[in-house]
Amino acid sequence: MLKEIFTNKQITIIKKIFSNFIILKVFKVFYNLLIKNSMRKKKKNNFSYLNSGVNVNLGNELVKAIKPISKKINDKNVLNGIGGFGAVYALKHKNYKKPLLVSATDGVGTKILIAKDMNKYDTIGIDLVAMSVNDLIVQGAKPLFFLDYIAVEKINKKQVLDIIKGIVKGCSKASCSLVGGETAELPGLYQNSHFDLAGFAVGVVDKSKLLPKNNIKNNDILIGLPSNGIHSNGFSLIRDIFKEKKISYKKKFYSSNSFGDILLRPTLIYVKNIQKFIDKFAIKGISHITGGGIAENLQRVLPKNTGAEIFLDQLCFYKKIVSSIGSIKIVKLVKKKC
Repeated sequence: MLKEIFTNKQITIIKKIFSNFIILKVFKVFYNLLIKNSMRKKKKNNFSYLNSGVNVNLGNELVKAIKPISKKINDKNVLNGIGGFGAVYALKHKNYKKPLLVSATDGVGTKILIAKDMNKYDTIGIDLVAMSVNDLIVQGAKPLFFLDYIAVEKINKKQVLDIIKGIVKGCSKASCSLVGGETAELPGLYQNSHFDLAGFAVGVVDKSKLLPKNNIKNNDILIGLPSNGIHSNGFSLIRDIFKEKKISYKKKFYSSNSFGDILLRPTLIYVKNIQKFIDKFAIKGISHITGGGIAENLQRVLPKNTGAEIFLDQLCFYKKIVSSIGSIKIVKLVKKKC
């Protein structure tokens, strides 16, 4: 019909015009249905740290609460402590001919999860300090200052302050200053109120008194200092045993103490006791028994081709724990090599 009225060229032009018209009409319908509707329903965004899960004001309140607590144990060498960009400590080395700075860092590990289950946070701060300062003193270094890092999903002021009070108590036992720290609120990284701790300590020792010495030899005497419990290592295994045996940490163990109370006993801080030994005797080497047990940690101080004989019957274990939980294989990790 069109061919009788128009030429082929004219027909092509007419088709293009109608085609473009249809596309334009479809575009207008699409615009009206989608774009305009979405503009009407568009929500006002209210972005802020608080809405994203970070309470800056509560963090500042926490710092203000921590300052007076830490000041009580800080020595006069702390020139600028908590609240600044960095802590400033005056290193007075009159008593050291060749002073060496020794540093250490560690955490508390999965012992934190037992503290969480028991809702008891006043001892793990002591553990945090102990794990680092004990690493210093076994090298002959006197702890000078300590810093902490607390990473949480959401700040719980009482919980964090309980941890800090434990850290302060630990620093007091180690005779060192708490010069700074960081409490990081990390929503999305931690869930279900989980958190983690890290500690950092710096000490000083004269080069002539640095341990271990290179004169450790056969027939030297090995003396073990007792712990007051499991300290801060091995809790992944312990938790696995309790889970497998379906034992609650709140179950009474003896007297009024629950399993959780016993397991949360804080790591002993050996600083003052070991310092007395160092001052009085010619100590050749000291090993801090942590993860890896006696075998791995003792090897750190022994010279090559030297071993040690441990009298296992001289070591004390909590027999009641073994009988209550079930049989646990005690593997003789240390054997006579020399």
